[in-house]
Amino acid sequence: MISKNIPADIESKSIKETKEEINKILEKIEKDDANLESLANEYDRLLKLNKRIDELFKKKLKNINSLGKKNDKR
Repeated sequence: MISKNIPADIESKSIKETKEEINKILEKIEKDDANLESLANEYDRLLKLNKRIDELFKKKLKNINSLGKKNDKR
C-alpha cells in the first residue's frame, strides 16, 4: 500500500534505511551553513520519512498484537 504524499523511494525503505536518512537530514539541518531553500526541502522530506517510519512501526505493532492474540488462543 502506497501512502498519500510519500514518494516511492521513501515507501520502499526499511525502518533502518529510513532512520539513517532521517539522521543524515538532521545533521544537515543542524549545520549553520545550509541555505533556507535547502532546509525547507530537507524538512519536507524529513516529514515524509517520519510518516513512513510511523507507518512501519504501526504495522510491526499490529503484527505483534496479532501474534499475542494467537498465543492467547492456545
